Amino acid sequence: MQQKRRAQRLHNVALLDVRPGGTVQDPRTDQPVSFRELASAQLPRLYSIARRLVGDDAEDAVQECLLKGFQRYGQLKAAQSGPAWLKTILVNSCRDRARVAARRPYKIDFDEVEKFSLYRKIAYEDPFPYSDSLHLDFLGEFGPEDVRAVLMRIPALYRIPLVLVYMDGFLAKELARRFDVPLGTVLSRLHRGRKLFEKQLWEYAEETGLLKEGAR
Repeated sequence: MQQKRRAQRLHNVALLDVRPGGTVQDPRTDQPVSFRELASAQLPRLYSIARRLVGDDAEDAVQECLLKGFQRYGQLKAAQSGPAWLKTILVNSCRDRARVAARRPYKIDFDEVEKFSLYRKIAYEDPFPYSDSLHLDFLGEFGPEDVRAVLMRIPALYRIPLVLVYMDGFLAKELARRFDVPLGTVLSRLHRGRKLFEKQLWEYAEETGLLKEGAR
């Protein structure tokens, strides 16, 4: 029921109507795609991306994206660029949320994280003793919701570049340009994000019993 209400709220925002090259007050009707059509078509994709980037804040991030898109739709010169344009607005909204979250104190022992190796850990613990493909069997225990849960354990500062590069196909240099940070900063966050993800994969598997299930 909650999911249906969330979908309805997002759908209501998507019903706002204006066309590229126009404004809310004076929409141009000679363009083939209205904002309502664009937003309705892109809504599932936007929400899926936001869920991976900001977790429970996904609905707010998408609403913010659609409202900003609605306000600026008159600036869009080509309707076919609409999907990528909306995705950019969403990513920027999620980035801003990550900046706020980054100000909250959290403690990570990166010396410990750097020492951790998922490959070595699986080989040492040998959770599937009769397996010929130990590491693949380990990863095969994780469903989409498990992966999302692991991602949500990683601070947004490292999670967002990790998702955008390895799941959504952005280039590191593109993120550096979009986020207005040096390329080295993005690469450092990607490295730390990967190490954190590996460590959290193992801890999540232990805590949720995935290893016991796989061993049966």
